[in-house]
Amino acid sequence: MQLNAEQVRNALPWPRLIEALSAMFARDDVCAPIRHHHAVNVPGEPEATLLLMPAWIEGEYLGVKQVNVFPGNNSRNLPGLSSHYLLSCGKTGQPLCLLEGNELTARRTAAASALASMFLSRENANHLLMVGAGRMGRRLIPAHMSVRPITKVHVWDRNEAASAALVAELTAAEINAKVCRDDQLQHCVGEADIVSCATLATEPVILGDWLKPGVHLDLIGSFTPTMRETDNRAMQRCDVFVDTRAGTLSETGDLIIPIREGAISADKIVAELSELCRKQHAGRRALANPDEAMTLFKSVGDSREDLAAAILAHSNHT
Repeated sequence: MQLNAEQVRNALPWPRLIEALSAMFARDDVCAPIRHHHAVNVPGEPEATLLLMPAWIEGEYLGVKQVNVFPGNNSRNLPGLSSHYLLSCGKTGQPLCLLEGNELTARRTAAASALASMFLSRENANHLLMVGAGRMGRRLIPAHMSVRPITKVHVWDRNEAASAALVAELTAAEINAKVCRDDQLQHCVGEADIVSCATLATEPVILGDWLKPGVHLDLIGSFTPTMRETDNRAMQRCDVFVDTRAGTLSETGDLIIPIREGAISADKIVAELSELCRKQHAGRRALANPDEAMTLFKSVGDSREDLAAAILAHSNHT
């Protein structure tokens, strides 16, 4: 069986996908090795990268995502990144389903943020600021809306035309959305209940001093040690949660930089997603003064999320 991007999208509705991720993170029998990075030489062109993300449940399922990053494709008018996910039987090793990987990744990433928000944002959160109007922004907004009573959405992007285009799409879908201009960003951050960031920023876009009590800050974009979306002050002011300690402490500048500069230490991380899903930590409810606490969730992606999404998509097509 092979599922294209549209089939993957239709097979992964937000409520069921979020539930599948929660169940997967609650399990203690999932094997999820760290991702493999391999440099691939391309004669006469920039070096490519091969990423492999395996995960399995003994006797049930085995899966691996292959991500190919070929910068030279820009000159061919081809996407620089392509990916697919192969789900196999955990008893026989026989392939069960090949899924288009870009949509799978985008949806499981947004679902992980929404899952974290269920534990970390206030239950009455109704104002969302989406920072970044690309592929992820288009998925993060409905994912967050599926778990919180969002009635107002602001969108900010370095390219204001991109913000306007996304706002037009949201308005057409009868969502109350407005563009956040550059000169309004600080104000919008200070008003929002949830601030979700999906950018490729290497310098802070959201400053900690802008955050209001009770806010939930959701950081998705930084996936290398030199990338960051917020500053040291935000890390100091917020109660920090992550998808995985191992991944975030080794991959994202949002944590690596403030730790290196002595602004925080690794024990600033309160809990990771598996601890929330296993009820080892109650999230916002367990914090001092829950209504005023500022929470931050940083994700870099985890192969358990891919496995959960692939199993769900496969089950919806069998």
